[in-house]
Amino acid sequence: MLVYPSGVDVSSSALRFLAARLREHRRALGTRWRRLNAGRQALLTLAHLRNGQPYAQLAAGFGIGTATAYRYITEAAHLLAALAPTLTEAVRTASAKAYVILDGTLLPIDRIAADRPFYSGKHKKHSMNVQVIADPKGRLMWASPALAGAVHDVRAAREHGIIEALAEAGITWWADKGYQGAGGTARLPYRGRWDSLSTGQQAVNRFHAKIRALVEQAIATLKSWRLLRKLRCSTTRITSLVQAVLVLQLAATG
Repeated sequence: MLVYPSGVDVSSSALRFLAARLREHRRALGTRWRRLNAGRQALLTLAHLRNGQPYAQLAAGFGIGTATAYRYITEAAHLLAALAPTLTEAVRTASAKAYVILDGTLLPIDRIAADRPFYSGKHKKHSMNVQVIADPKGRLMWASPALAGAVHDVRAAREHGIIEALAEAGITWWADKGYQGAGGTARLPYRGRWDSLSTGQQAVNRFHAKIRALVEQAIATLKSWRLLRKLRCSTTRITSLVQAVLVLQLAATG
């Protein structure tokens, strides 16, 4: 296999953050020697998460075996995922905001037609549903564990306890029509055809759309980590990958 220099468009602060966590982890385990030092293992993990490169290619570039590359990346991802903020912590942070914005996004996966629980009829593809909370400026605050793509947004929000948690904290949240019937402190647009809405309802929906559109920035931030654009791993690993990306993104943005 040919090997060539490449780059990863991730801030150096994310690399330093992960390398420091890996050093702490190695000290706790009493690890004396590995094929890659903590800094190189961190770079290997960032390259996989950011660029979505296969283990075999990364292994060749870093001069290690494919199994070793898989083991190093999995270890780092689990370590990061354990640092991800819980919903309770996210709600505590959100309490200082005027409101938050909630939306769901689908992460495509490589399932076959028989895997119906993962098939989204609305989007016509196999995927995993992840709920995202953004602040009023469209910055990523929290991402949920992944559920099968057939799960609708409002059901996913209920299963994760998001609606209840925000209601108990008295936090207003804005969302699209996919959350109709959520209740609590939700702010949703008026339903119905545009021409059937009153002038006032149309004005409210226009204003609502401007606010809700900001969550797309948070979702775009999450998917700027290219591995999440097409996942080719076991669905049981996807939550830890999403949480790892969340932690790195939060670390990079301070």
